[in-house]
Amino acid sequence: MTVKLLIVEDEVITRQTLSRLFQQEGYEVFDAADGRQMEHIMAQQDIDIIIMDVNLPGQSGLELAETLREQKNIGLIFLTGRDSDEDRLLALELGADDYLIKPYNPRELTIRARNLSRRIEQINTPKEFMVEGSRQYHFSNWILDCDSRCLYSPEQKVFRLPKSEFRALELFLTQPGKIHDRETLVKKMLDRELRPNDRTVDVAIRRIRRHFESHPETPNLITTIHGEGYRFVGDVEVKVA
Repeated sequence: MTVKLLIVEDEVITRQTLSRLFQQEGYEVFDAADGRQMEHIMAQQDIDIIIMDVNLPGQSGLELAETLREQKNIGLIFLTGRDSDEDRLLALELGADDYLIKPYNPRELTIRARNLSRRIEQINTPKEFMVEGSRQYHFSNWILDCDSRCLYSPEQKVFRLPKSEFRALELFLTQPGKIHDRETLVKKMLDRELRPNDRTVDVAIRRIRRHFESHPETPNLITTIHGEGYRFVGDVEVKVA
């Protein structure tokens, strides 16, 4: 399978350099200067991975990332000159798979993209052909596969979870019935402390719930315990594929 990779970068020389780099690596490469061009290409091509800057004309990369995660199971790497922890954490919270700072090491970037493309390939692999030895959680006819970070619906629809959402759901499934407060969840998801007025956990739980709410028999697998946190209420079986 030839991986289709889209570069979203408004600086022409950087965009051309990245395009050549990934063409040499065997990718089918597309490029865009802003979100509008990105959406035009995505309407015509089934893109697997996006490499995107944060600073873009019109909508920022962070705004585009939020839209992408609502619509697509797509690999996303930010490549940007913005090196603050706040930007990096926000990008990861929005579902980015990776965040690299300019100037970048071309070899490191291609290795990270290759690792991400392998996970994308696993998503497109039927469940019965998954890598042997992968740990899976089975619950209410759903499956969470740990190697690929994929959530499979009862109808075999596949959702690739961002790392933070995968970590939160995995915590629920390893301890079903236990109430997890926001402090515990944000530590598990992002390895940081909870901040004042921090809604990161609530946003992640809302996105996870949307998957379950898409099926009429599983809308309430994660319940809110007011004043305490969240609890997973289903039965879970752990298997090795």
